[in-house]
Amino acid sequence: MACGVRVGSGVALAGGVFLLVAGGTVPALLQERGEPWLTTVFGWVLIVVTCGALAFSGRRPVAVAALVLVTSSVYYVSSAYDGPLLVAPIVALYAVAARGLLGVAVALSAVALCGTAAGTAAGNEDVNNVALFMLAGWLVATVALGWARHSRLAYAREAEKHATSEERLRIARELHDSIGHHLSLINVQSSAALRRFQKDPERGARGAGEALGAVKDASKEALRELRTTLGALRDGDEAAPTAPVPGLDRVDELVASARRAGLDVRVTTTGREAGALPVEVDRAAYRIVQEALTNVSRHAGATSVAVRVRRGRRELVLEVVDDGRGAVRSGGGAVSGTGISGMRERARALGGELTAGPGERGGGFAVRARLPLSSSAVPQNGASPS
Repeated sequence: MACGVRVGSGVALAGGVFLLVAGGTVPALLQERGEPWLTTVFGWVLIVVTCGALAFSGRRPVAVAALVLVTSSVYYVSSAYDGPLLVAPIVALYAVAARGLLGVAVALSAVALCGTAAGTAAGNEDVNNVALFMLAGWLVATVALGWARHSRLAYAREAEKHATSEERLRIARELHDSIGHHLSLINVQSSAALRRFQKDPERGARGAGEALGAVKDASKEALRELRTTLGALRDGDEAAPTAPVPGLDRVDELVASARRAGLDVRVTTTGREAGALPVEVDRAAYRIVQEALTNVSRHAGATSVAVRVRRGRRELVLEVVDDGRGAVRSGGGAVSGTGISGMRERARALGGELTAGPGERGGGFAVRARLPLSSSAVPQNGASPS
């Protein structure tokens, strides 16, 4: 289909240029004859070939431009009627530059200008120095416009690619933070129940009901989060998701899930209560607390965790500190993991920052985030809020 569109537009371009050239050349034929009819016929053959070649400028711009320069040069040298065939080389050079072949377009323009200058120096009175200067201006403008179009289209393609990549990262982060949290709780609860059953089948069977209840709640919430995320990916003509955007008002649900996983969770909230938080800040804060508690459940080996939320006049400060074995390092290096990088990206997207590392007293692990409340906060590193 795209190829058909290019061919169709090329034929239309060639036809338009031919009508323009023919309209400017035919009146000269009605005047007093200035050349033999055989030369006139040869000139019209050159006009048809030159304009017809433009139909293929979209697929073979360099070859077409070279052919058009040669045929138009022969026409102006052999014909006594100086019609507007100069439009054809201008269009061909524009097509070369618009394809991003700037060096080729400049080289062909230089050849055309040098050839015309050589004819002027040889005594061609039809082209004087003023006309030569104007031709140079036309060639420079044509190549510049073609290159500008190429740059604009390249920028648009890059922006579209970047937007697609950002959207994929946003979806991956949402799936990781929401569904991954609940799946982690399911894994922790089922693994704990299995260990208790293997050690003491009788007592383990009695505790299975509580573990299965926690697994049921976590799986139900995971399905709800999945439906909400998939709903956001629907086409615009479908119904928008009606589930509320998660925020800190639902932090009790996260605490309850973590407690079912065996953690002693304490939540402390301080600061101003001047109205609701901005939606993007509220959602990012919820996801950060969610991911931090998920990491504690899965990796920290902790028994207790403290969640502190402090709202100031200009920023929201979050802290999630546990008493586990500390940072999990990969190969002896810095703390790693997609969960921490995802939390850090959320904070940066709002113009804030997030740090993760050992607790103040050398034990446990601490996640600290600062999220500006101002809507004018500038995202860092080109990140976009999600």
